[in-house]
Amino acid sequence: MATTAPVRGTTVEGTRFFAIMAFVMSVTIIAGFSLNLAMGRSSFDAPWFLHAHGLIFLGWIGLYLAQHVTIATGNIALHRRLGQVAYLWVPLMVAAGVMIIVIVARSTGGPFFFAMNEFFVSNLIALLTFGGLALWALRAQRYSGWHRRLMLVAMSILTGPGLGRLLPTPLFMPNAWTILICLTFVFPLIGMVYDLRRDGRVHPAYWWGMGINVGLFVLSMLLAYSPLGYAFTEWLTAGTPGGERPMEAFLPPGFTM
Repeated sequence: MATTAPVRGTTVEGTRFFAIMAFVMSVTIIAGFSLNLAMGRSSFDAPWFLHAHGLIFLGWIGLYLAQHVTIATGNIALHRRLGQVAYLWVPLMVAAGVMIIVIVARSTGGPFFFAMNEFFVSNLIALLTFGGLALWALRAQRYSGWHRRLMLVAMSILTGPGLGRLLPTPLFMPNAWTILICLTFVFPLIGMVYDLRRDGRVHPAYWWGMGINVGLFVLSMLLAYSPLGYAFTEWLTAGTPGGERPMEAFLPPGFTM
């Protein structure tokens, strides 16, 4: 794999590592949803908006992987054109994600192993964090060190739903949400260790990216468990099937693993 392909006058370092991480994170997401499908916990017989959401996020995975393949093969022109597509795709993903979070919160209250206020408030802020970091990464394209690391941090946020479907998440109650989010931090931490071993220091993009990611997660949890977070969640789900479930995580009657 080429590791010195020029990008706007700079050199692209660690191409092999970033490509491997891109595939690992993408496989984690796809494997989680595939396992859900194989176990009958989801099906293709779903409303159109769920299919639209899935296709949009699957398209992002394809775009993210294509970006790594094009830079690894030295196809810089295509890499830049795909980057322009990403500028439009990221806001589309955020819009689709917000739509699904609201619909799921109102229809079911979210997965039973998450507190409803966590699922709505913290999930929403995590999605916005992804969008902000991804757009920052795109703006930093001329600085490959920042671009690749910020995008890795952004992509790691999206691994949460995949991990949640691969792991026995109900066993993590009542801290399932916090545990899953912390597990997504592992991917950037691997990148930080790679930097430290190779360069003797961690690139500042990781400190900024993870500082924002972790900081906003903590803030989201404080907000979710504040009177405002509870009130907003109750307002959103009032008069809907989602509002009939307990606010806290709970085991449905007759549930078995």
